[in-house]
Amino acid sequence: MKNTKLGVVEAQFADIIWENEPLTTAELIKLCQKKLNWKRTTTYTVLKRLSERGIFQNDDGTVTSLISKDDFYSMQSEQFIDETFNGSLPAFFAAFTSKKKLSKKDISEIKKLIDSYEGE
Repeated sequence: MKNTKLGVVEAQFADIIWENEPLTTAELIKLCQKKLNWKRTTTYTVLKRLSERGIFQNDDGTVTSLISKDDFYSMQSEQFIDETFNGSLPAFFAAFTSKKKLSKKDISEIKKLIDSYEGE
């Protein structure tokens, strides 16, 4: 997939689609006008850009995603760790926890997640 990063406004736009798909371009234009204060042309421009990046498609006036929101953000997180920490999840985790204290609940959830992967 091409560039998987989204700017703040692109992410808001993407969320509108993910939360309402499938939807017609007319519905998308109305939602973007209401939530983002966009004109029709802006909606079409951003839709085209994100479609060219393989995230959404506009097929005969029906807009759908080519990748789910969860899959998209999972790929984005993986790309960040690859680029920033040479793919090392422990290095990312060490950097993250050096500035942020984990709560007992966070630690418990992380342990459960690790245990679930050890069982596979």
